[in-house]
Amino acid sequence: MQQLAVLGSPIGQALSPVLHRAAYRVLGLDWTYRAIDCTPDQLEQFLAGMDEGWAGLSLTMPLKRAAVPLLDEVSPLVHATGTANTVIRRGRRLLGENTDVDGMVQALRDAGVSRAKSACVLGAGATAATALAALHLLGCTAVTVIARDLGRTGELTRAADRIGVTLHLRPWADAVRHLEADLVVSALPPGAADPLAPLWPAAATLLDVVYRPWPTPIARAAQEAGSTVVGGLPMLLHQAARQVELQTGRTPAPLDAMRRAAEQALVVGTSGSPAR
Repeated sequence: MQQLAVLGSPIGQALSPVLHRAAYRVLGLDWTYRAIDCTPDQLEQFLAGMDEGWAGLSLTMPLKRAAVPLLDEVSPLVHATGTANTVIRRGRRLLGENTDVDGMVQALRDAGVSRAKSACVLGAGATAATALAALHLLGCTAVTVIARDLGRTGELTRAADRIGVTLHLRPWADAVRHLEADLVVSALPPGAADPLAPLWPAAATLLDVVYRPWPTPIARAAQEAGSTVVGGLPMLLHQAARQVELQTGRTPAPLDAMRRAAEQALVVGTSGSPAR
């Protein structure tokens, strides 16, 4: 038996256990997966205590950046974005990966979005760095980022340089001027993008990383305007499926079973949470 967990804080509403447990059932693996509250200052000790019974971890906020320097090896994608959401244990070594990028790209492609000439990202945190990498894979060479605090964009700026994307930073007050990009990615927590809902234009495609409550006000406004809208659940599903493949060595992950389990859990759940 192997054990895995999703780490973050707060962690009570994480959907990852539902997704991974559903996958293990289909794959016939007697593995466990749970949610563990862990803050950045607790992370190093937790990682050091992982023995051979651990197959890996999922990481959510606020650990995606904090974990990177604590891992033995990271993928080129983790190096570029400065964020890791996946840990794979190989012997005594902990390897870091970012499956959020794949999750975001696959969710967009499922919705028919395979290219984007212009893009705007709302938010400047770890999820925004993932968005820059995903947008680069979709053909964007320049991205406008709307930051709520321009003084806290240093890590994102460095990530953009490593990814190879030209970054145009703008203050929150300028957000409405950039909502007509081909693709708008809201990389914000629940409620933060709500003030923009009445201002949504008809042209843009929206990817909102929130999966509950759904639809968010900005997603509802985009739907009513006839825009293509992608929610956080497809992104969460695809990134979790890639985690399962990396951590179990089994491919492909049972995507349909994972989706059904997530949808059932969301019918029961009521509180808001960003994609984890």
